[in-house]
Amino acid sequence: MALKTEIYKDKRGEFRWRKTGSNGKIVGSSSEGYKKKADAEANAKRRSKSDKWDFYKDKRGQFRWRRTASNGAIVGASSESFKSRKGATSNAALMGYKP
Repeated sequence: MALKTEIYKDKRGEFRWRKTGSNGKIVGSSSEGYKKKADAEANAKRRSKSDKWDFYKDKRGQFRWRRTASNGAIVGASSESFKSRKGATSNAALMGYKP
């Protein structure tokens, strides 16, 4: 699936990123805003092996993922929930997760 990366300004005037699939669904997004557009772009392209990937159940009992940098900052998260862990890991793989 080809992903499209969009950099945009949020309500606070900070830059964020989101990635959408060819079906138009958002598959991942930044968890924080950035003052500089270049910082948001760098985070969207991030491929650090030291990042930690967490898969968890949300309040509805569905699976989600989040990506945490070595400094403890959450640098990405699923924008939707999945019925199975496999669905969440497949979605995370689109964002760079390697089991």
